[in-house]
Amino acid sequence: MSSLISTVRNKFLEAIRSVNPPGRWKILVVDEHSQKLLGSVLKQFDILQENVTLIESITNYRDPQTFEAVYLLMPTTQNVERIINDFLNGKQQYAGAHLFFIDGLPENLFERLTSSAAEPHLRSLQDLYINFWAIEAQAFSLKLPSMFFSFFSPPPRDSAYKTARTRLEEDVRFAAKCIANLCITLNEYPYIRYYMPSHHPPLGALKPHTETRPPPPPETSGRWRTQLARGSEARAYESVETDYVAKLLAFGVQDVLDEHKRNNADYPKKSERGRATLIITDRSMDMIAPFIHEFTYQAMANDLLPIEDGTKYMYKFQSSMGSYENKSATLSDEDTVWTDVRHMHMREAIDKLMADFNKFMQDNGVFQGEGAASLTDMKDMLANLPQYQEQREKFSLHLNMAQECMAIFEKDKLPTVANVEQCCATGLTAEGKNPKNLVEEMVPLLDSREVINLNKVRIVALYIQHRDGVPDEDRRRLYQHARLSLPEQDAVNALVHMGVRITRGPSDRDTKKKLKQKSSTDEEYELSRFKPMIKAVLEEQAGGKLDMGLFPYVKDAPMANTPTAASLRTAPPAATSLRSAKPSWHRAAKPGGAAGADTRQRILLFVAGGMTYSEMREAYLLSNPLNKEIIIGSTHAVAPRQFIDDLKVLELRGVGSKHIPNGLPEHKGGPRTFQEYYDEKYYTRDAPPPQRPAPAPAPTKGADRGRLTRPSQTSFADSTISVNSMSGGSVHKDEKKKKKGLFRF
Repeated sequence: MSSLISTVRNKFLEAIRSVNPPGRWKILVVDEHSQKLLGSVLKQFDILQENVTLIESITNYRDPQTFEAVYLLMPTTQNVERIINDFLNGKQQYAGAHLFFIDGLPENLFERLTSSAAEPHLRSLQDLYINFWAIEAQAFSLKLPSMFFSFFSPPPRDSAYKTARTRLEEDVRFAAKCIANLCITLNEYPYIRYYMPSHHPPLGALKPHTETRPPPPPETSGRWRTQLARGSEARAYESVETDYVAKLLAFGVQDVLDEHKRNNADYPKKSERGRATLIITDRSMDMIAPFIHEFTYQAMANDLLPIEDGTKYMYKFQSSMGSYENKSATLSDEDTVWTDVRHMHMREAIDKLMADFNKFMQDNGVFQGEGAASLTDMKDMLANLPQYQEQREKFSLHLNMAQECMAIFEKDKLPTVANVEQCCATGLTAEGKNPKNLVEEMVPLLDSREVINLNKVRIVALYIQHRDGVPDEDRRRLYQHARLSLPEQDAVNALVHMGVRITRGPSDRDTKKKLKQKSSTDEEYELSRFKPMIKAVLEEQAGGKLDMGLFPYVKDAPMANTPTAASLRTAPPAATSLRSAKPSWHRAAKPGGAAGADTRQRILLFVAGGMTYSEMREAYLLSNPLNKEIIIGSTHAVAPRQFIDDLKVLELRGVGSKHIPNGLPEHKGGPRTFQEYYDEKYYTRDAPPPQRPAPAPAPTKGADRGRLTRPSQTSFADSTISVNSMSGGSVHKDEKKKKKGLFRF
């Protein structure tokens, strides 16, 4: 199947290649965010190969050039003004400007460009709609972990409800725009469904703040008027159901796609694929998955090892001289060893690593004896392969990760801990019976000083969910047995803001859930019986059995004869786009840029508030059995440690968290348009003009006078020649050496 990373990469390359000035060479102008997006899928070497002679940051001082420029920017008011300033008062920064905006350019900014002094110098304009991060072949992220707090944190006080709600609505609209970007990039105009539970009240700023613990019972939930800003206009609708994050997101995405369809008659282009379905849910749908220990390679590694953002890992590498050195590795789809084993159970992953290693040894004529029979054997044999540096590093990386995971597995008593977790998560023992002795097995683990508190928090959280709430006195006893700190207790108590009932009285009935957790009694591994709820959602969607009450459609339903669900608002009359009457240098981007041969129908799944690595795994494992191309995304990918840390400060709206240590900023002042919110999110300062450098001393005889070299094939985002760190914000090709393809920096 086609890779999402390849689709985004090809869309960037098509934009750059579409500019072919008479002199062949061109300049690339980027801002901070577009540089990072570009660098996530392309290497600097790949960009310079496309006749790009100079890469400049739009925030830095730039000398006028005689070449045409490709602007690759976010569509902010600030960037539009910078483009205009490049051609203001007779100034001509470049011979011509080709504008490519990462997201859709609003009409008012389009008019600002066409009526400015820059208009005669504009050669083309495209909206690329790629404002999302393609992190894997079938996974994307918004990389906005702060949205977890705006979605689920309760307002700090009653008077702050209005500002908290405003912040949530702004974040919802922004996230909806990014999800729509994905759909447009994939040339999909999907049916949209959303998670609409009935077993718990609205969350966070979706209800007035009365008291944080416990929440009001479901039957007290009233009707709330939601008002979503749409630029200068505001449209309100009355919901006959309670509002939820997933619902607001779903209608927001539908709005953006409908507007795009009105402005682009050829969207979506005809395709052999059936129409996709986009399912929007949120983290509260499955609160088991973020706590339970998973033992497939990627999920286990991100749980137990200090892997940064799911990709960066520091480890010790044994050099050919036998010494150890610290090395930084990137876990990405370019590492075939990683992609081959990441969704395997750790035991199978280790077996495959050893089998692949032995095959590599045999294929390269260095096979001796019976090969590696264990990870220790692999480690010893790797030290004797200095001539195969690249393969040595790959095998050494994953050998190190596997060894570290297994060491922690034994040290932290995870076999015993995980058995209790599985019984809580599935409600069954490994033999398929009710776990009658669960408390007797759990309490010794809570008392043990050999079990770390992080794992005790996970056990307590899973047990409370298994019991659908426990009496307050029992909860206090659990905390005492586990010796949890106050922040750790706060993490468990915060489950109430995620729709989990943590307290129950003797007369309380069980909460009825229509969607059940998946478990497997025939699972080969007893400690991997639990399956994320997303597995059930995908299977039922593919089979046409997904509950219409629990996952209603926003507008259209697949069956032509099925009555469509009533929209929450009346769509405004279609307006003629201002762009239709504008000069010919403007054109829309081609959606679906680089589609592969795969014509399977797509299921797109978005989890608001964080997706787990086990949920990402299910998107891959179910694609072939269900004969669907499944793509999963979220505001961010989350591992258990980070999730618990976020729960600790959920009531504080993120104060003290890793990503927003000062918490969510409170919105002050009057109402603002979405463009003002958007401009604030991508605001960057212009760098001051560079100081004239002092004359360099004359080189001594025989000194290196500046050797011409090609750049190494490093990531554009991570390169030491990054845009923001360079003098003048530029990467130069030597003009005298252009025909030879040599670069000077």
